[in-house]
Amino acid sequence: MNAVIELAGVTKEYPAGVIALRGVDLVVDSGELLGIVGPSGSGKSTLLHIIGTLDRPTAGSVAIAGHDVAAASDRELSALRAQHVGFVFQAFHLVPRVSAQDNVAEGLLYSGLPRAVRRRRAGVALARVGLADRLKHYPHELSGGQKQRVAIARALVGEPDLLLADEPTGALDSESSEAVMALLRELNRDGATIAVITHDPEIARDLPRQVRLRDGQIVADGRTGLVTVGNGR
Repeated sequence: MNAVIELAGVTKEYPAGVIALRGVDLVVDSGELLGIVGPSGSGKSTLLHIIGTLDRPTAGSVAIAGHDVAAASDRELSALRAQHVGFVFQAFHLVPRVSAQDNVAEGLLYSGLPRAVRRRRAGVALARVGLADRLKHYPHELSGGQKQRVAIARALVGEPDLLLADEPTGALDSESSEAVMALLRELNRDGATIAVITHDPEIARDLPRQVRLRDGQIVADGRTGLVTVGNGR
């Protein structure tokens, strides 16, 4: 099985000596569904930025879909993100005056595909997340759960190797949250590799693998059985 995420000894230090990550080792194989969970300040956001190639580590190595991040230029990293990583955020980040179909088509904006092809693929992606009847709807005409489904479709339309979902249920009610998580599990069964970053242990508990962060370190990993003495939960 091919590794989609390979982190070895990853450390991230910010000015004034703030260390957000401390020697993180993490391997995620193709087809996995995992939760990266921890309290505020545990290093989740920094880890998301490193995995998503939005930031570089101070030390250690990072490979995403087989590509060495350290060896890549900023332009190459932008291309890597466009081709291999899909992002879903808590706040949806949909364009207000654009239809669901065109919001999703924006996920292919840098693909070089003609607009008609991008829109057709967007329609397919929306059908995949159960919104085939909402193609022409604008964000203000959609519920919170539907907006998040549009955001997931946009992240998936380019068929990335990895989907990073950052607090995907944080802005949703409990019913919509359950529906979105059910969708992510369904997409994973179809072959998508998905990492859900969350502060909610209940969300992570329902996922096949849980990676727990505290103070910039992995203190437990449900795949490897790792539980650090004194920090495990």
